[in-house]
Amino acid sequence: MKSKISLVTIWTDNIDPMKKFYKEVMGFEIINDLGEYVEFKNEGVRFALCERNIMVSFSDEYKNKANGQRFELAFPCESVEDVDKSYAIILDKGAVGVKSPKNMPWNQRTALFKDPDGNIHELFCDL
Repeated sequence: MKSKISLVTIWTDNIDPMKKFYKEVMGFEIINDLGEYVEFKNEGVRFALCERNIMVSFSDEYKNKANGQRFELAFPCESVEDVDKSYAIILDKGAVGVKSPKNMPWNQRTALFKDPDGNIHELFCDL
């Protein structure tokens, strides 16, 4: 095994609002839409959404509901101004804000928002 991540898949029970969010709000282009599986164009790591129910035949573990914040996607911005502007744009497009842009002690400007499943993600830039 290589210590390398090649695919990030967000498991969901309702793919349609998630697909709409990542396409229309976050600006990802869909490159493969099989209905219950959607893959987006992304530089580097492959990025996908998948309905949890299609995996139940492989393992009953997929029947378990997620509990709590399990992961975060971090979206890089070019500047402090870009963090602030991008945050305003995605909120205007329908993202739910969690924390407005703020300079953090680890030398980044960070803003937090939620996707339709409640996963909290961030916009950031280095200070």
